[in-house]
Amino acid sequence: MRPKKTILCVDDNEQVLSVRTFLLETRGYRVIPSLSPAHALEVIEQSAPGSLDLLLSDLIMPQMDGNELVRRAKHLQPALPAMIVSGTVTSFDRACAADAFLPKGACSPAEMIERIRVLVARKRGPRKASVSSQPSLLLQAIAS
Repeated sequence: MRPKKTILCVDDNEQVLSVRTFLLETRGYRVIPSLSPAHALEVIEQSAPGSLDLLLSDLIMPQMDGNELVRRAKHLQPALPAMIVSGTVTSFDRACAADAFLPKGACSPAEMIERIRVLVARKRGPRKASVSSQPSLLLQAIAS
């Protein structure tokens, strides 16, 4: 069984955070919920590089917006993928620090899960070529 991927989920709205956490956990992810960007940065600082698989953040939050959170998070852990979600579609231009942007109301939970799956897979890197997936290598090995 593969280890669960860990997502740091940040939203200042407790209800939205709870729903998003439930959605991700039911899809097999380990979720670290955070109600503030400051707390999320503490989690990132205390985490070993590579132990977090994704930062999923709301864009509009008090004290620090999601874009600034992503900038600071990438300063601490440059390889950490980040996705920003926002209630306003017009905020896309403000979410330029993230690897992906999703408008909250304009995408389904299934679309969000798929984007997360792709980002987490990208962090893991490309799959290594196996002998069985390369028929010519397998034939060469058999022939020699």
